[in-house]
Amino acid sequence: MKKYGTILSIFIFYILFCMVLSPSIFIKASLDGITAWALNVLPSILPFVFFTKVLSSIGTTEKISRIFKKPAKFLFNTPAVSSYTFFASIISGYPVGAKLTADLYERGQIKKSDAFKMTSFCSTSGPMFVIGAVGIGMIGNALIGYIIFIAHIIGALLNGLLYRKLKVKDDDYFKNISLDKQNTSFDLSSIVLDSAISLISVGVIIAIFFVVITSLSPLINLFPSNLSGIISGLIEITKGCQDISLTLNGLYCTLASTFVISFGGLSTALQSITMLNKLKMPLWLFLLQKFTHAICATLVALMLYFIII
Repeated sequence: MKKYGTILSIFIFYILFCMVLSPSIFIKASLDGITAWALNVLPSILPFVFFTKVLSSIGTTEKISRIFKKPAKFLFNTPAVSSYTFFASIISGYPVGAKLTADLYERGQIKKSDAFKMTSFCSTSGPMFVIGAVGIGMIGNALIGYIIFIAHIIGALLNGLLYRKLKVKDDDYFKNISLDKQNTSFDLSSIVLDSAISLISVGVIIAIFFVVITSLSPLINLFPSNLSGIISGLIEITKGCQDISLTLNGLYCTLASTFVISFGGLSTALQSITMLNKLKMPLWLFLLQKFTHAICATLVALMLYFIII
């Protein structure tokens, strides 16, 4: 960020200037972001963040992972615990996969190279958002929601194959600690506090990016209306899906929504990078992984649409 400090400072001053000129518009944008977080994101990930944290704290994670040890190693060249992280991610959605990956690394259970590979397929949206919020709530078609979700998950698996040979220099943080041998303790207050901090940080970033999109609306409006939703989605996933559902229909709506959901937007990327802080994962690498995920998922969605619809 220091390299681009001047550009970032200019952009922030621009946003502040816009807020001074039209405070009511930006207050509404911030409120819309908080509402989107409270109604669409929070209900879908809160219980999963909490319960996956409980499972990790009592040593269940590795026991479940043993079942998928060979497939994980063969397909993605990652430890068995990556399979648990993947399933938790597809059930709960962004940014739980990144959070679990960071937790595993911080506990010394996986190497940095393992974590970098895992983010390629363990960073996914969940069914409550894709099928419920987007498919049923925004598009008004549950079947389209299922197509998007299936394509999104298959795309993640294909993406994991692309990065299975990713070369990353490991550090001394890795301790190869098994949960079975680790002194685990169930500390409810710590679990609640850690879950709350993670969820609040997600809400703050979503609200901020709703404001950012509003400040960029003069630029976004220069593009045709059928592209504006995709551009918004590259910045913030919820706002992008809302706009896509209003401007596109049928196949184009399905493909655009799949791409935006699989890419996750800059907002989701920053949520994940924040949680992966100790890994020091470059933002460009994470965005590249999400872009290739979006391409894979969109191609799968195209095939599924013609097969099912």
